[in-house]
Amino acid sequence: MSHFMRVNFCAIAFALSLTTFACRVTASQADDTTIDIVAKTPGPTVFISQLTLQASDTTVISSIRFKIAPKLGSVTRALSGTYSKEYLSDHGYEDPVAGTIFLPVYGLYANFTNTITLTYNFSDGSSKQASTVITTGAFADVCGYATPTVLQGRVPGAYLSYDFFLVRGACSVSPIIMDTDGEVRWTSPINTISIREGSSTFFDNAIYVTQGHQLYRVDLDGTITLTADYASLGSINFHHNIDRGKFGIVLDVNSDDYIECVNMEVDKAGNILKMWNLADIISAAMIAGGDDPSEFVYPPPVDWFHNNSTTYKRSDDSFIVSSRENFVIGLDYGTSEIKWILGDETKQWFLFPSLAKFALTLNAGGVPPIGQHAVSITEDNNLFLIDNGQNSGRHNPPGITLPFTLPRKYKINLATNTATELLDYPGDERLFTNFCGSAYEDAKSNYLVDYASIGGGALAQILGYNAAGVKVFDYQYPGPGCFSAYNSLPLHLESTKFPTVGPQALNLSTRAMVGKGDDVLIGGFIVSGSASKKVALRALGPSLSSAGVAGALADPVLNVYDSTGALLATNNNWEDDPSAAALTADQLAPGDPLEAATLRTLAPGTYTVVVSGRGATTGVALVEAYDLSPLSGSTLANISARGVVGTGDNVLIGGFIVGDVASATVVVRAIGPSLPGNVDQSLSDPALTIFDSNGSEVASNDNWQDDPNSADVQLNGLAPTAPAESALLLNLPAGAYTGVVVSAAGGTGVGLVEVYNLH
Repeated sequence: MSHFMRVNFCAIAFALSLTTFACRVTASQADDTTIDIVAKTPGPTVFISQLTLQASDTTVISSIRFKIAPKLGSVTRALSGTYSKEYLSDHGYEDPVAGTIFLPVYGLYANFTNTITLTYNFSDGSSKQASTVITTGAFADVCGYATPTVLQGRVPGAYLSYDFFLVRGACSVSPIIMDTDGEVRWTSPINTISIREGSSTFFDNAIYVTQGHQLYRVDLDGTITLTADYASLGSINFHHNIDRGKFGIVLDVNSDDYIECVNMEVDKAGNILKMWNLADIISAAMIAGGDDPSEFVYPPPVDWFHNNSTTYKRSDDSFIVSSRENFVIGLDYGTSEIKWILGDETKQWFLFPSLAKFALTLNAGGVPPIGQHAVSITEDNNLFLIDNGQNSGRHNPPGITLPFTLPRKYKINLATNTATELLDYPGDERLFTNFCGSAYEDAKSNYLVDYASIGGGALAQILGYNAAGVKVFDYQYPGPGCFSAYNSLPLHLESTKFPTVGPQALNLSTRAMVGKGDDVLIGGFIVSGSASKKVALRALGPSLSSAGVAGALADPVLNVYDSTGALLATNNNWEDDPSAAALTADQLAPGDPLEAATLRTLAPGTYTVVVSGRGATTGVALVEAYDLSPLSGSTLANISARGVVGTGDNVLIGGFIVGDVASATVVVRAIGPSLPGNVDQSLSDPALTIFDSNGSEVASNDNWQDDPNSADVQLNGLAPTAPAESALLLNLPAGAYTGVVVSAAGGTGVGLVEVYNLH
């Protein structure tokens, strides 16, 4: 496997880095523009400050990045944020007449002299850096967050996919952001009321928090915006979690008529997208099945359901709800009809045939959720939760109680109506937290676990495990049950961008051998939606040599076609293209003048990019498509590339990027036998392996029907037509990924790698 790890890193270095060639650009605007820091203003908390910059010309600045140096001895990656010129202007942070820019810096260490590096990027592609310090005051810690009992501190060499996490509690400064060194890095300027009145989450690079019937957005710079007021819905407040939904975020709703059994999905502006009333949904199912819902669905003030979290499973369009009193229930997102129920069958719900018929059959030896919290979908598309082990307090029979709390993962198969518990969580803790708490997976098998109320007492414990099964940190906090930390969520603040790019597959890159005739390198993509998309296309060859790639194509030629076969653009040497200046400004100018590139704005449709060698020469080349307008009303629905799969380094390597925040559900395929008949020597038995940006294997597949998620691949109409072809369905966190296609039989031939973004 180490062989493929090496070629994987070559693909990442050249296909997925937007800064690879920035150093080759003439820095004229960087040289000509002066920028001075003229003021430093403390923000609403000690973790936020604002720099005032004086620039000789603000119009040539394209973006500004700040980076906070970690403390000496820290193991975490540096926290940084990048503001585009448009974002600064839209938020009133730029005054081009006065030549001033107000730059928020968040995530500072409290009571510390922070070293800040600023990177100024200019519209001609040049950049320069400056350094400053920001000294902060002490954090008035009334909750004990800054002084945990360190049961195990993070040490060098213990890799973890995340370095920051959001802690949601009932203490007044919650929610807070901490790093995995145990340092507090951000606190809310809005005081928390309680977990019954103040829910929160991280969404769109901001904190969303509720107060009574109001929803607020708190930006990381401390700006507070009243997003929505739901008083018109009647007596209403929010409780427990705010979780991600299909399009926005899901609030857990209370009213005079319904206690903890209603969910509401809203967009980032607070507009209501959809509502689910579990009392009505379950009552309708019970009536249809001949049961009396009044024997199970009780009126207020009885908390008969106790909804505490939700999640959305994109692969089968399921809305999943945790009822602590009863079960986990899966609904069809569109119709709200019940699809399945997973829970303790010794509880009252299972006595009703109308509900029991939805029960999934659990594998022998599997333990169902008993009194769970924090449902989510993992990278391998399975259900994950923390099972508190506490039985029902509102129903009789109440079910069993376990002596400890444990994170659990389940594979749900609706074709067989079964659930399989997957016992792969590495921790050996046997702590009991009867209520609250959470467990989430970040990257593959990297976990964050929150034991919110140990023994029902006055301690909370937050710990992290990495993919090697190593406990990386373990911190303990004081406070009565659920007060300090009722739920903790992994965050990525090492490279935050404003505006936010949401979860979607971005950017195609494929490296393969370019031959003659049909053996050229072909990339394809679909622009779906209603708006045109700005796309940069590149064909690299000579630059690969500096990465040690033997036999690189000396002089690549790039041609772009639409779905009718009409030639839209052609380029041999990128400096001759009309878009050369724009490519340079976007830091996408190739590193060699013989390489090809063009930038085009494309209407929705299907497009093909063909890379050949000038004069019918051959060699290894890289084709790339960059989505430069990810916030437009269109997306790259699927991206693909076809090339020769050889031996050694000459395999087919496809790279793609998943947004800036949150996870995207994708299907990656490796096709060979089903390629059109006019393709000579198609690859007879492709095998596919996905790697993350660290070179770690995420998943692999030879024959698509053997993959655990093959049913969902079929459900989405993406099943390959040949059994020997490969397919993987993955719920991938934001980041860069590489797919390597080889011959499982050791042969050669033409193969196709495809990435489909599920919406």
